Parts: sequence; C-alpha cells; structure tokens
Amino acid sequence: MRTFAYERARDVEHATRLGSETEATFLGGGTNLVDLMRLGVERPALVIDVTRLGLDRIEETDDGGLRIGAAVRNSDLAADSRVQSRYQGLSSALLHGASGQLRNMATTAGNLLQRTRCAYFQDVTRPCNKRDPGSGCPAHDGEHRNLAILGWSEQCVATHPSDMAVSLVAFDAVVHTSRRSLLVEALYRPPDGDPSRETVLDRGELIEAVELPALPAGSNSLYLKVRERASFSFAVVSVAAVLSDGDMRIALGGVAHKPWRARRAEQALREGADFAEAAEAELEEARPLRDNAYKVKLARNLIVQALEELAR
Repeated sequence: MRTFAYERARDVEHATRLGSETEATFLGGGTNLVDLMRLGVERPALVIDVTRLGLDRIEETDDGGLRIGAAVRNSDLAADSRVQSRYQGLSSALLHGASGQLRNMATTAGNLLQRTRCAYFQDVTRPCNKRDPGSGCPAHDGEHRNLAILGWSEQCVATHPSDMAVSLVAFDAVVHTSRRSLLVEALYRPPDGDPSRETVLDRGELIEAVELPALPAGSNSLYLKVRERASFSFAVVSVAAVLSDGDMRIALGGVAHKPWRARRAEQALREGADFAEAAEAELEEARPLRDNAYKVKLARNLIVQALEELAR
C-alpha cells in the first residue's frame, strides 16, 4: 500500500477544500476504498475522513419524503421503520447488498460510489481502461461472464456493483452534493472516452445526502436479485420496481456500468404491453458478449417476476 496522509474534515467546507487537492479521496466506511488501496488500485496521497460532519441522520422532508445523510450506515437505513414501511424495495436492496458486518460499516454515499468488481480492474498486473485509460479492456474478449449486456463500450464492459443504487434509481431519488442536486440516475457517466471517470462528480465534490420523494398512498416496491451465492455475492442480474399511482418504474442491476433505468419497458407498459412484452422491449438493445447471453433471458424472466409480484 502506498504511504498516504490522513486528515479528519472539520466540516463540509473543509472537506471539499481538502478534496480539491490532487490525489485526495474521501473516507466513509472504507469497505470498498480500503480493499482497493490494499490491492494497489486506489493510491491516494491524502485520505479525508468525512464520517463526523453531521451527515448521519435520516430526516423527514416537508413534502413527506426522506432525506438520508451521506454517512448513514446501510444497516441503520435498512432497519429504519419509515424505510421499511414506505420504501420496502430500498430496505430489501440493502439487506441483499452485503453481509451484516459490511452493512454496519458501509455508508450511503460510499455505496453509491462503489467501484466495479471486474477482476481485471482489481488486478494491477493486467491492463484496464478504468485504472489506466488507453491501456485496453481485456475483459471484452476474456472473462466476462458476469459483465455488461447493456450500455457497454469498446473501452469498458464492467458492471456497477451497488444494489442500493438500483433501488434508488427506481424511486427517482435525488443526490445532493456540496455543489448541486441531481437524480441518482444522472450521477453515473457512460463508459466511453475515459472509463476511469465513473461519475459526474468533480474533484472535491462531496455527496451530502440522498432524498427519496414522497410516494402516494398505496405505493409498493420490491427488489429481486439473482446471485451465484446466497450469502453476499454481487448481482448477476437484479430488478428494482416501484408501483406508484398506477405507474410502474423499473431499474436493473448487474447488467450495465450503472443502475439501468428500464424506460423502454416502462413505456411499453403504459402503451398496454403485457409484462413479457415490456421486458422484451427493454432487452431489444442488449448486446451480450460471447459468454454472457444468458443474462438476457435471466433479466427478462426477473422483470416479469417482479412485475407479477407487484401487480398482485
């Protein structure tokens, strides 16, 4: 591990000023960052502790939604009674996301900013455009069984690992940073050009909170996940779905570089398509690689299952 400096931020302004320095990174729970530092993938010169900035609360908003602080632990968020009763799909996604020990450490912002678990990205002896833009993507023709079928580019075929982010996209959640507010869906960049830049965040820009909008009475949601092991594996394919005021919102995980909003499927449902037809409409643009075409069928079946369960 590279030698690094450590500093605890006093407030958000102090954190963002320190974060603007070259080769600085923010530390929340550290469940992803520390592993990547040990592997030599992340090599910050300065680690900024942002765990004591008062961003660890879950609060009601004026319109009946919830504002979730960036430092709220995943276990606390999953167990919150308001989340369990009004945003069931989010609680389920968190409980599917990791072991209990990891949930006790992982934070809201850190979960959103997880980096891919692509084996080539984590192996510093191999080329990877996410680590070293222009070096190549060996996963494209190599081991890619669990990698992307949607939205990938010649530069990168990795998938985003967060379960929570998939659910938040289906809820139309908004992320508030030290500089702006944007939909969680808009937080992530496409994997072309420079795949090492995974989000639109600028240097020193700190996530402060995530806001869940209010839902009409009678809304329902769920999160379904297929994984290779039932303990804490990352999604092969997952589906988050929200039924609100007769309208269905759908997001997919494990299939793209970001949580994938299934807008084609949503539109097909509005136009009277049945569940299978809606799933087919979304997956028409899938481009499976040599060894992961099975994900297309798996995603289709999981979408149908999720919609059937919500419609009961």
